Amino acid sequence: MADDTQTSGSPTTPVGYGYCAWHHRHARGVRLIRVEEAGPGPSTRGNMFACRPCRQAYNLVPLADRPL
Repeated sequence: MADDTQTSGSPTTPVGYGYCAWHHRHARGVRLIRVEEAGPGPSTRGNMFACRPCRQAYNLVPLADRPL
């Protein structure tokens, strides 16, 4: 079965590859969505990235694209 989260970018556009926190798999084109500040305890989650299909499905806006 093909994994539709594996998107290809144009050759001149750099593409991030990493773990999508929404569908819980690795994918191309992930973007940073949420920054979890590191706290004093061990239960910190870290930064959360999402792939293009998850960004579209859940209406997620990457941090770099949000207004200041």
